[in-house]
Amino acid sequence: MTEALTPTRLIIRLILCMFLLAAAMFVCSLIGTQKISLGSVLDGPGSAPGANTDYDIYVRVRVPRIILAALVGAALAASGVVLQAILRNPLAEPYILGISSGAALGVITAVLTGASITAGTKLGAFGAGASISVFAFLFAMATCWLVWLTGHLAGGSGITSLLLAGVIVNAFFSAVIMLLTSLIDSQQLRTIIFWLMGNIGEKDFPTLLASAIFIVAGIFGLFTICQKLNVLTFGTQEAQSLGVNPRAVTFAAFAMASFITAVAVGLSGLVGFVGLIVPHSVRLVLGPDHRQLLPASAFVGAAFVVICDTIARVIIAPAQFPVGVITAVIGGPVFLLLLARYSKKIGYQR
Repeated sequence: MTEALTPTRLIIRLILCMFLLAAAMFVCSLIGTQKISLGSVLDGPGSAPGANTDYDIYVRVRVPRIILAALVGAALAASGVVLQAILRNPLAEPYILGISSGAALGVITAVLTGASITAGTKLGAFGAGASISVFAFLFAMATCWLVWLTGHLAGGSGITSLLLAGVIVNAFFSAVIMLLTSLIDSQQLRTIIFWLMGNIGEKDFPTLLASAIFIVAGIFGLFTICQKLNVLTFGTQEAQSLGVNPRAVTFAAFAMASFITAVAVGLSGLVGFVGLIVPHSVRLVLGPDHRQLLPASAFVGAAFVVICDTIARVIIAPAQFPVGVITAVIGGPVFLLLLARYSKKIGYQR
């Protein structure tokens, strides 16, 4: 029998998840191609620029990258939780449903219509200009509704129809992205391709601060409707009978999930399967109540991407893998296992 979720249990579990994230970030900050001394880092920057290289590497390179990875992981995991709830589909996830590709198409479109991307620090929803974040959000939101409508026209909200719609939309947007990429200046081409594979690069602190504000605000907004998401998982008629407006909740959830996905894609490109792996793992441990599932998944998702990015940084050092490659290698087999498992359940076939 599942224990009732009390405020005390919720707080304790979230504190444990926060501790997991903090531990992962601290340990990963000490791992890299260049060995550093924590004692030297604590000594400060030194009297002159470049006097303490360990401090510069730790504070100016590793810490911003780890913060960025945590923000991306939190956004994608939280978005996955919400999409699975409102679509009542256990395999719903921004990457699989094509939402990430839609946001990426928005970014590329913004670049070609005036917003510039400078290799390195300027590749992001905020560093590349406000128009990129707007385009990414609008395209992500449009993709959400396109997949949902296509899936329903194809036969309902079950696994087959929604996944088929997501695959078709994802493939179409990927083709359009490749077409538009061919129009981009050759000097930026390598940066764009690497970004499309999911790349946690360097960002300045103003960009990280702006991203953190929007992502945290989006996740908090989703948290405020967690109880309604719990009711919505029982179905539209049941939700209406309990006083929940399914259309309003679905629209709000789609909008906020699309928004944080757009921010994450603008920051890191296409990082797949985070919104699939993390929510299912957390659900197995803590249960399906969204009041704890959503925030816990955000913390665990942040830790997961931080760890994956650390692996990407060191596995073939001094070269680096895009973090999207690591998450895809882990997430692909997990997706197939979940698809085989849930396809046998009649409740997800209707």
